[in-house]
Amino acid sequence: MGIVLRPGTPRDAAVCGPICFEAFKAIDDDHNFPWDFPSAAVATDVLAMLLSNPGFYSVVAEKDGNVIGSNFLDERGPIAGIGPITVDPASQNGTIGRRLMEAVLDRASQRRVAGVRLLQSAFHNRSLCLYTKLGFDTRETVSKMNGTPLGLTLPGYEVRPARAADLAACNALCQRIHGHHRGGELDDSIRAGKARVVEHFGEITAYATDVGFFAHAVAENNRGLKALIGAATGFPGGGFLVPTRNGDLFRWCLQNDLRLVHQMTLMTIGLYNEPTGAYLPSVLY
Repeated sequence: MGIVLRPGTPRDAAVCGPICFEAFKAIDDDHNFPWDFPSAAVATDVLAMLLSNPGFYSVVAEKDGNVIGSNFLDERGPIAGIGPITVDPASQNGTIGRRLMEAVLDRASQRRVAGVRLLQSAFHNRSLCLYTKLGFDTRETVSKMNGTPLGLTLPGYEVRPARAADLAACNALCQRIHGHHRGGELDDSIRAGKARVVEHFGEITAYATDVGFFAHAVAENNRGLKALIGAATGFPGGGFLVPTRNGDLFRWCLQNDLRLVHQMTLMTIGLYNEPTGAYLPSVLY
């Protein structure tokens, strides 16, 4: 087939972005779900950001010299997150997706990361089967929630912008809950002015890189997460992710008129600890 895999560069965004949009649009339309990306321009902006961030490893697939797909590996922490992986709809079902997945898994192995994780759309049976064959285990069912910002506050739980001086406390919190930190992501988010922390009795008890599809949050308990969600001015990426088995938080979201968009599956290879607190995953993990 003349398939070549190579590292991605920022200039690949102009081609990979529309492919990403069309690939997700096709599978979403097939299952009658909202599009993951509202337009090719948005998908291009997201991939341009990933391709220009040194914390991400990227791989691009070419067929006979033409770009037909891409995949990414978030290397900003001890756990690596995979995605988005996309293949031109005209070239799907030809093992290209498998090769793109194997390429980032090989990269993770070479770097000896403690674990690799991803989230897949639960309605996409083929990807669930492929990832399971590649060694991933299912860990969690996750609900993508969206709606109008709530504008709620919780007494005693102050939400404020995160500062660089908060990084150590937030990393320690994540370490207690997950057994690893996500400091690279949090540092990027603080620099971008998106991260928030919750203070309760003068202590940081929760933080979020944002409340959105590409962001994560951790908290000592659900009250911290509710404070973060309640204070969010928007949910970028078409919503945020809630572990479905967290019935208290899921129910609270529904009672506050947030709606379920669709279900996703958290899958892992390598290090995984059952969370000992409350959390919101990103679309990567």
